[in-house]
Amino acid sequence: MLGLVVGALLLNAVELPMGSAPEPVPLLHFPDRLHAYVWRNWTLVPLDRMATAIGANPEELRALGERMGLTDPPVITEDQWRRSHITILRRNWQLLPYDQLLALLGWTAEQMDYVLREGDGLFWWFGQYKPRLDPLRYAPPTEAAAARATEIARLTRETFPEGLHHANEPLFAFVEELTQSPPPETAAKPDSLFATRFCFSYFGAFRDPFVEGADPYPDGYLARLAAAGVNGVWLHEPLYKVATFPWDPSLSEGREQRLNALRDLVARARRHGIGIYIYLNEPRPMPIAFFDKHPELRGVTDMQVQPGQVATLCTSIPEVQDYLRDSVASLCREVPDLAGLFTITASENFTNCWSHHNADECPRCRIRTPEEVIAESNTLIADGIARAGTGCRLIVWDWGWRNDWADGILRRLPKQVAFMSVSEWDMPIARGGIETLIGEYSLSVIGPGPRASRHWAIARECGLDTFAKIQAGTSWEIGSVPYVPAIENIARHAANLREDPPGIDGLMMSWTLGGYPSPNMEAVLEIGRPERPSVDEALLTVATRRFGAEAAPIVVRAWKGFSAAFTEYPFCGSVLYSSPVHLGPANLLWESPTGYRAPMTMGFGCPFDDLQTWCGPYPAPVFAAQFTRVADGFQENLLILKSAPTSPALEDEAGIAEACAINFRSMANQVNFVLARDELAALAANPPQAGTAETATGLLDRLDALLRDELALAVRLRALQARDSRIGFEAACQYFYVSADLGEKVLNCHDLLHRWLPEQREKFRGRT
Repeated sequence: MLGLVVGALLLNAVELPMGSAPEPVPLLHFPDRLHAYVWRNWTLVPLDRMATAIGANPEELRALGERMGLTDPPVITEDQWRRSHITILRRNWQLLPYDQLLALLGWTAEQMDYVLREGDGLFWWFGQYKPRLDPLRYAPPTEAAAARATEIARLTRETFPEGLHHANEPLFAFVEELTQSPPPETAAKPDSLFATRFCFSYFGAFRDPFVEGADPYPDGYLARLAAAGVNGVWLHEPLYKVATFPWDPSLSEGREQRLNALRDLVARARRHGIGIYIYLNEPRPMPIAFFDKHPELRGVTDMQVQPGQVATLCTSIPEVQDYLRDSVASLCREVPDLAGLFTITASENFTNCWSHHNADECPRCRIRTPEEVIAESNTLIADGIARAGTGCRLIVWDWGWRNDWADGILRRLPKQVAFMSVSEWDMPIARGGIETLIGEYSLSVIGPGPRASRHWAIARECGLDTFAKIQAGTSWEIGSVPYVPAIENIARHAANLREDPPGIDGLMMSWTLGGYPSPNMEAVLEIGRPERPSVDEALLTVATRRFGAEAAPIVVRAWKGFSAAFTEYPFCGSVLYSSPVHLGPANLLWESPTGYRAPMTMGFGCPFDDLQTWCGPYPAPVFAAQFTRVADGFQENLLILKSAPTSPALEDEAGIAEACAINFRSMANQVNFVLARDELAALAANPPQAGTAETATGLLDRLDALLRDELALAVRLRALQARDSRIGFEAACQYFYVSADLGEKVLNCHDLLHRWLPEQREKFRGRT
């Protein structure tokens, strides 16, 4: 109980955000909230910590878990705990109020506030609301709850006879594997026409990457990336974490520790021929309370990402300009061997008064153009590098710029900077008869697109080197696999960039997802060889190296099939950010509309059943049909892949392809389920008429088939994750799903099949 008391006291000092504070969704497949809590945390949180958070003792929770068929909870390693806070918060957001979340994680309210707002920005990702919840207290199960728990145990044992949480590879096993040095025969470092090739860590934290001694780039992983041809990696730190923040030095606490870790990483990476790049999104906005003390620094209030909570440090103010320039100079002097910095200046955090495209509130910036302000911000950073006198390079990224800003910004930049654009942006597509444009994060389209080509041409005219930002391994089209085996698509994209006159100088090959040393990455770097191999030659080289000469032609055939199938993907931003595509069958099904809107989550929050948001511009039946086409194509070519001579590497490749197929199939299933559910409800609400019973029977049979298929997909995906811990993971989102989530989906489908569907059939019994 002490943890609850301390948490409540801390909450009095820090006001954690609640937003609209809606009622939580019902979880009718569990006896009650207590059983859901134990089920969801069994493999993620130590039993004693689970018990403390709700005022129980560990043995009470152990008995409750065992009654549901859960075997002995595993030992939670320090490494797993350090890497799991988002995974834990996501599963408990609808179960626990803030004070109990603090007790569960062992955090202060200040830590929670930082993670929700500035750190991971989770409050925005979770939909900008916290469900209103009474405290969860342990109480002995009622007779009805105990009976339901016994039924859950029976289902669990029947469905997972080896144990729901049995795994050949525990969570995060891939970290240990990637930490090992690669075999000597793979350690070739090919020359490339793309002079710079950098990516993000497959498992490093996006923010504060050195916290608690975690290493985002151990030597073995650096060696594997170097062997694949990577010569740069990036990480993210707010500038005030590595340079003293003059108006509140407490924000820079731990600066020396971070700088020491960064210097060590730079030195280690250089031994592998890899440079370190820092992502800057600066200067960071400050809470409104900060400007009570420093009103002279205030710019525009953010009304989008953190509405009314933060405002810009206005970059038109000389003191802010000095801070930006001097802090960059300080960082470069402290870490003189940094390879480079890259910037986003018109999105993400609220970094200048034009960064969210509206400076009307600022008396200084509203009379200046966005081109002036954004070019100036980047120039100040370039000036800081120049003052330090190091070899650090600045790469200016046009992410978030309006198209009509590019010319005015690029012509104001100093000549020593490089310019980067998302290669595929604005590519026109027509899928399922719906015409739209690609934004970014696409392996399903082969770039470059008109926006990047236009901006690169201006940059070259200004004498700037040009970089292409691509997603070599995977994209937010499906973020829960280490790579999508649509390798022909990315190889053709890289070949186009190689030939784009006079050629692209460098590649950023991943955002937070896509940093796994994959065959996709190797294919891109093969394409960049000075010998200019064809796409087919590059694919065959990579396949031979990974799977052997006999299997290689079959693997290439399958890769081409996956690539063709992926071009049917119904791309739009809402699909990538708000649909269940990353969760697949781990997303629950609901017997009636939840009323919850899917947040812009990338899987951070829950997509619920918000069909309208998921589908974006696509009519729901078209959307489902397109995902069915993609799933069918992956399944057909999976059979081709499995016909190659087997090996552990081929089994891993097949597992990743199958995980993709499962998620795409589940996406179609979930859309069709919501359509049929809502059509059934409309039928029940209307007076009976001729054919009502037959129509209802058809809908009920369809719902039955969809539920059984979702159940089977969840079981199969759990088996794939049990043998490959990479499946379900992404660096910024952590685990989209774990065995408990897929097991919960089985309970969810059973409940709907054996409680809800019979109730619906009874409603229509005897109706004409």
